[in-house]
Amino acid sequence: MCGIAAYTGRNLEIKQRFEKEFQKIKHRGPDNTTILDLNENGWLGFHRLMIVDLSEKGNQPLIQNHIHLICNGEIYNDHNLRKQYNAFPFKSTSDCESIIPLYLDKGIEQTVKLLDAEFAFVLFDMNLKKYFAARDPIGIRPLFYGYADDGAIMFASEMKPLHNLCKVVKPFPPGHYYDGEKFILYRDITDVKPNNDSIEVIYEKISEYLIKSVEKRLQADAPLGFLLSGGLDSSLVSAIGARLMHKPIKTFAVGMNVGAIDLKWAKIAADFIGADHTEIIFTKEDVLETLNELIYLLETWDITTIRASMGMYIMCKSIFKNTSVRTLLTGEISDELFGYKYTDFAPNAAEFQKEAVKRIQEIYLYDVLRADRSLAGASLEARVPFGDLQFAEYVMSIPAEKKMNSTGIGKYMLRKSFEKHNLLPESILWREKAAFSDAVGHSMVDYLKEHAESKYSDADVILAAKKYPYCPPFTKESLMYRDIFEESFPERADVIKDFWMPNKNWENCNVNDPSARALPNYGKSGE
Repeated sequence: MCGIAAYTGRNLEIKQRFEKEFQKIKHRGPDNTTILDLNENGWLGFHRLMIVDLSEKGNQPLIQNHIHLICNGEIYNDHNLRKQYNAFPFKSTSDCESIIPLYLDKGIEQTVKLLDAEFAFVLFDMNLKKYFAARDPIGIRPLFYGYADDGAIMFASEMKPLHNLCKVVKPFPPGHYYDGEKFILYRDITDVKPNNDSIEVIYEKISEYLIKSVEKRLQADAPLGFLLSGGLDSSLVSAIGARLMHKPIKTFAVGMNVGAIDLKWAKIAADFIGADHTEIIFTKEDVLETLNELIYLLETWDITTIRASMGMYIMCKSIFKNTSVRTLLTGEISDELFGYKYTDFAPNAAEFQKEAVKRIQEIYLYDVLRADRSLAGASLEARVPFGDLQFAEYVMSIPAEKKMNSTGIGKYMLRKSFEKHNLLPESILWREKAAFSDAVGHSMVDYLKEHAESKYSDADVILAAKKYPYCPPFTKESLMYRDIFEESFPERADVIKDFWMPNKNWENCNVNDPSARALPNYGKSGE
């Protein structure tokens, strides 16, 4: 992860204030900071986390003649682009540099369409005296924008640097680019036509595309590891990585000191793939001491995101402190593509697909946000194989009736696709899903609820709707999170669309807690 920021105006006072505010996201890139004042043409800031090209040549902004580029991203087709533009005078081996010749040849729209990447970038073309910005189609890399007092647009990787400088701050919409005047949609991976592939071909393509996706994400000059919960998604990513790397990979699991569910399953998976495995244990005291810091890093008040980020962030802080690993592969986005526990109750295929579209379009506000901030908050980089554009687009094109849970086993299609690969023991490949925030130990959520109970009365919850009319808190726990959020980011609640919750319009899903424990089909998920 890196931290980027740009101001497109010429006001010196705003530049000075922005430079100070930019330090609030130094955690995203502790290895180098560069501030570039372009005088009347604006200001660029870059905090670097060294992952590819560990030399000073990889520092940003990347400058070639009249082009200035800052990019938080991994460009997975960098090798092909460098071959295509072999006459271009590359100054580094940074994968982000390949954006420049692509832009010079194709222009901004074709550039963003041709990138196979997780990215957020700002590019200034000195000849055109024009700023461009763009974000990947899923929104794996974060970007926000706002307008300074002089009307000039500003960009930053997180909301923090913009909060005190802009009246309105918004997330940069995924799959869009900014052309100097307006935001333009260039790719929506949920806008697909159903494919006609046979079930056998579907299984083959799912496994083929996911393996390719993991393989792309193994390229790094800094040490690389895997987050391994023992659930299906992270176990598959870890197992594929272990097979492709032909050596023991580093895996990490986290759990409460009381009632951790995932740890035993993570160890089973790690032992099977021969991983160098580390367990990180945290306590009630860790949870309560971390809560305010976590919400500040996350920039959200959503219940699910905060719960699920707690163990992840504590784990990542330990990884950064005690190891040299700086890049981690994770299992996010599988649920949105293949289904949650609650999508078992989808009334029909059309509703199932509609829900998948909604979840993918909004995932940058929830699970993708969680992965980014939990890792970047600890100065680590997240890579998300299930978010590979080819893979995600293909799964979205599979007819919904084939993805629905008709077997009683969630994500049956994903499991079946890897059944013959012998990557995992059957106990892991066919293990029932347990939500991460529950699987680190039910005690974690219980502690948070107890803490909220001690701080708020029933009357406080009733009054919360008046206090916070936008997405009003509806439990003591949600009120606690909102109050903490508002302390740092007053009147910024609308950067999050809503609470992540099951579809309340469906049978068995009208619940007031986002945990799968609230659903009647929770079953063996907590074992």
